[in-house]
Amino acid sequence: MADRKVRVRFAPSPTGPLHIGGVRTALYNYLFARQHGGDLIFRIEDTDSTRFVPGAEEYIIESFKWLGINFDEGVSYGGDYGPYRQSERRDIYKQYVEQLLASGKAYIAFDTPEELSQKREEIANFQYDASTRGLMRNSLTMPSEEVNRLITEGHQYVVRFKIEPGRDVHVDDMIRGDVVINSSILDDKVLFKSADQLPTYHLANIVDDHLMEVSHVIRGEEWLPSAPLHVLLYEAFGWTDTMPRFAHLPLLLKPTGNGKLSKRDGDKLGFPVFPLEWHDPKSGEVSSGYRESGYLPEAVVNFLALLGWNPGNDEELMSMDELIRLFDLGKCSKAGARFDFVKCRWFNHEYIQKADNRLLAEQFLPIVREHGVDESIERVEKVVEMMKNRVDFVKELWGLSSFFFIAPDSYDDKTVKKRWKEDSAKVMCDLATLLENLDDFSLAHQEEVVTKWIEDNNLGMGNVMNAWRLTLVGEGKGPHMFDISSFLGKEETLRRMRRAIDVLK
Repeated sequence: MADRKVRVRFAPSPTGPLHIGGVRTALYNYLFARQHGGDLIFRIEDTDSTRFVPGAEEYIIESFKWLGINFDEGVSYGGDYGPYRQSERRDIYKQYVEQLLASGKAYIAFDTPEELSQKREEIANFQYDASTRGLMRNSLTMPSEEVNRLITEGHQYVVRFKIEPGRDVHVDDMIRGDVVINSSILDDKVLFKSADQLPTYHLANIVDDHLMEVSHVIRGEEWLPSAPLHVLLYEAFGWTDTMPRFAHLPLLLKPTGNGKLSKRDGDKLGFPVFPLEWHDPKSGEVSSGYRESGYLPEAVVNFLALLGWNPGNDEELMSMDELIRLFDLGKCSKAGARFDFVKCRWFNHEYIQKADNRLLAEQFLPIVREHGVDESIERVEKVVEMMKNRVDFVKELWGLSSFFFIAPDSYDDKTVKKRWKEDSAKVMCDLATLLENLDDFSLAHQEEVVTKWIEDNNLGMGNVMNAWRLTLVGEGKGPHMFDISSFLGKEETLRRMRRAIDVLK
């Protein structure tokens, strides 16, 4: 095992949008692979044809492209171990089903759904296992001639794994240590269905992981109960030397209360649980996504990385390269990680501060133009630079900075009562005259001249600046006054001041 190349996989089912918990699982696989110079495989588990949802596979691929989680091989990426879509591997699985049957490790069962329901009514806590399989219609209780006849006649059947009871099965888990489960509590899981000639998750994953030389299986805690079965399957095939090491990640928990994070929690509290917006092809329902809600992919990745893992220091803001360098499965929590969506907003705020102003301006420009303002990207970029420290999302910029692009048509009553004094009109008239006579309207020169004028005339910096802000903005908000006036320019600054003087008197 020590000399094996690290190869990990993320294998979602195309049954709908990718849950944020799945994104975290893929991220941890990505970090682990990159840290160890290994490969990350993208496999599609589509053996359950009844649950297939059109567009889901494309949605999953686009999600990872947005997040910057890159795969080395797999569906849409190619590679030497394909095909990577399980529905295209039917013939491969069949030979392994036959191998288990021939060795007596599995058997054929003909029980109908109705017969199974009847047994559940007859036997409390019924489970198809060593204690009940002798009561059922299967190749262990029926003559081989009858088994062959039923198959020839086209009767539907399943292949079940034959689990021997009374054995402690050890799972070597990189997060939880030695996990021991007695085989007596396991049922004889279905491995193959004749109805669609496809294997179930349990067989397909074991075969694929073996043939694709997967060295580590990093997946959610919900798969921990199936780990002993997978260990037994590896043993049944004689593949113990290539059995991967397991790591079962802690669950993502609701922000409040108990239980797993669900879409309902996001709908209730107003945050997305999917990376991208999802349009359900059946119901038409639209579910919000992190991308469309205004989150930066780097912020989402950083936030998710720390849900269930800690680098062992006080660092919170980490780039992808830093996460790769520091990631350690041994430092993952065994307990569930509570989904703190408020903290996610904080991460987004921090990453907006770090983001390139031109990049943010390109996102903000369409919003500006939606409000009928035909402004250049250079001017929008200047506003972003001044205002981005006040927002969690780019879309919030308009509410805080619209005055840069559109002159106020009214003045906030509370601000007027508090900031517009008896002499404010005269002071603003004098200030307008001072500004009009400036040949150099740069920020630095304005500040130097106006500050000296206020001091020379004992006007009080606060009184002048508060009244001036009201004339340019319409209320008591915005950045430094000289930032505003220099951005507006002399002509627009004077026009706004004179209009305010006329209205407010």
